Amino acid sequence: MKKLVSLLFVFFTLLISCSEDDTNSINDNNSSDSSDSGDDNNDSSALDITDWSINTHSNEVDPNYTEVYENNNSVRRIDIVFNSADWSLMLENMSSLYGTFGQGGGGGGPGFAAENPIFRPADVYYNGVQWYKVGARFKGNSSLAFSWRNGVWKMSFKLDFDEFEDDYPEIENQRFYGFKQLSLKNNFDDESQLREKVASDIFREAGVPSPRTQFYEVYVDHGSGPIYFGLYTMVEEPDDTLAESQFSNDGGNLYKPDGDGASFSYGSFHQEDFVKQSNENEADWSDIQAIYSALHSNDRINNPELWRNNLAAVFNVDGFLNYLAVNTVIQNWDTYGRMTHNYYLYGNPDNNGVLTWIPWDNNESLRFGKMGGSLPLNFSGVGNNWPLIRFIYNDSSYREIYDNYVLSVTNGAFQTSYVQSVYSQYASLIESSVINEQEGYTFLESPSDFQAAISTLNNHAQGRANAVNNYLN
Repeated sequence: MKKLVSLLFVFFTLLISCSEDDTNSINDNNSSDSSDSGDDNNDSSALDITDWSINTHSNEVDPNYTEVYENNNSVRRIDIVFNSADWSLMLENMSSLYGTFGQGGGGGGPGFAAENPIFRPADVYYNGVQWYKVGARFKGNSSLAFSWRNGVWKMSFKLDFDEFEDDYPEIENQRFYGFKQLSLKNNFDDESQLREKVASDIFREAGVPSPRTQFYEVYVDHGSGPIYFGLYTMVEEPDDTLAESQFSNDGGNLYKPDGDGASFSYGSFHQEDFVKQSNENEADWSDIQAIYSALHSNDRINNPELWRNNLAAVFNVDGFLNYLAVNTVIQNWDTYGRMTHNYYLYGNPDNNGVLTWIPWDNNESLRFGKMGGSLPLNFSGVGNNWPLIRFIYNDSSYREIYDNYVLSVTNGAFQTSYVQSVYSQYASLIESSVINEQEGYTFLESPSDFQAAISTLNNHAQGRANAVNNYLN
């Protein structure tokens, strides 16, 4: 099965260069009652929202990171309870997008869908507290296509807590401890189930803006009681709280690039390749276009100092070099330099809207990878079709900054013995959650795959230390 997973994932990725767009118990009687109570989801009659409180449900408080994300000593549990009719609608919609569930990798429907799956209302339970009529849908692209078409129910979910507030005014501005959205990622193609979390932690420890993450056991009830869907990684949504928590001003432009233009190669700009996640009503992409103009200016050859000054005025080059060093040291093939996706750009108004790079979707990190593999530390073979790497690295002043960041992350957040201790801590934490995954709700062939994957991560960390030493010397 492992060979099948890898082959099919490569096949899906070749079809299109985009990807995505994861033990407390609740009262089973409450779960069943919730499932039965929503037979008519178009009925806007008053909801009984007895669990509502300012700290847990309102938008009047700051996001509670300590409760939702910042606890590395426990695995949380979250329950998603659907009315059976709504669950059936979601499955029918998935069939229309991806073909018949479990049909396998070939034929019977498109490899990817041109639109997201539908939202349907669900009740969410956490620590015995209920959230009401939460918008829930399946999410992902290659990971979703593979899971669905190969009969694996462990699909990623996106939760939007006020998606249905127009239908149910009682839940207006409903939040989950201050968060509007939650992304539950299914750790696809990662038998260690650590990569998404560890990579994001490394980025942030190294000073790169990056989503916070947390392990959650996910249970889904679609009419017959809670079913363990497996261990997921909850990942902070950049268009929800990240800009507010990691930048001084959250009123700027946030983009999710995807498509040919996201390579920043000469003449490739198309505004549809830079989907706005904020300020959507402002039809202005001048900040993105300014990067193209500065990057491809003849000053790069004729006046490098002026070129650097003009580029830094519109693009956070230092932040990009920090990201690039971390990403190349830890290795991640499924992003810029190989693929035109899996990053965000944010322009902080307090910094004149200069656009900063934010990494996204790290389940393919911390290994050499597929599709030609991760980029070498000296970027040999990277051409002008990836100018943010090629042009910047070719500049001797910028290359010196990059080399310093390579050394910094290798001596810090990705220092060999340190990161191996992190692997050991997290492996012990999640082992039972992984081992308890059931056939049809897991990507593992056997529990031994998990320990083998942890060993692979440890060997990879040592190998990368050796590679950095060779590169810098």
